[in-house]
Amino acid sequence: MAWLHLLIAGILEVVWATTMKLSDGFTKLNFSLLTIIGMIASFFFLSKAIKLLPMSLAYPIWTGIGAVGSIIIGVVIFKDALSLKTWFFVCLLLIGIIGIKLSSNA
Repeated sequence: MAWLHLLIAGILEVVWATTMKLSDGFTKLNFSLLTIIGMIASFFFLSKAIKLLPMSLAYPIWTGIGAVGSIIIGVVIFKDALSLKTWFFVCLLLIGIIGIKLSSNA
């Protein structure tokens, strides 16, 4: 269950990062509120996961999910352009996240 909580926390990190961009510097109330709710929910699920998982695993995986997810959202929704070199390092980040999960005893 801790890994599921961590996955949910990571997805919610992508949600709040996206809504923060859409809030236009916190000038749009609906997106600003969604950002705050997403942050609270993300931290809540991270705190649930960290009760059972080592912090040295949970935190980097949470941030990694948020980073890779935000990159994908940026490219798909906001039409961010990434170089081939950048995509290479995004793949390395993803491999690192998967490697941390697979090599852990938790």
